[in-house]
Amino acid sequence: MTLFAKSGRAALGLAAAAMLAMPVAAKPPLGSDSAACVNGETAIQVNVNGLKDRTGRLKLELWPANDEDFLKDDKVLRAEGKFFRRVWADMPASGPVTLCIKAPAPGRYALLFTHDRDGKNKFNFWRDGAGFVSNQKLGRSKPKLAQATVTVGNGVTTVNITAQYMRGLSGFGPVA
Repeated sequence: MTLFAKSGRAALGLAAAAMLAMPVAAKPPLGSDSAACVNGETAIQVNVNGLKDRTGRLKLELWPANDEDFLKDDKVLRAEGKFFRRVWADMPASGPVTLCIKAPAPGRYALLFTHDRDGKNKFNFWRDGAGFVSNQKLGRSKPKLAQATVTVGNGVTTVNITAQYMRGLSGFGPVA
């Protein structure tokens, strides 16, 4: 074997080792607001855990953080000149689930995550999942504003939400 062949193999081995040591680029968040998180704009990046399955679509909704407006119909909010934002994303087949939603400015907001498992764009209490930033068990009552409130700073605010699904008579809770 020639010196060139030995050094060529060594260089190839070093190149392969360097490629394995390089960090894998993270996938951008899902949803139409993905660029806001990638570019460091005022936004919320949501890491979703505990999904029941990989069916349907995912949705984030952002409301003003006050009892009067929380969970109010978006058409009514807009007619009143108030902020509301919704982002949909297709469910990825595998891997971590991260979504992004823009906020109009730093401040307090109410954030809701839903897993529309049947893809009908209407929340099915018995089938679909939901989650809030507090990750408290939702139970059977209407969620409270405090469970959904997130403070958004300059740039991207990251939160973790555990999806919850109907768990019999005790109401909504995590799958595991």
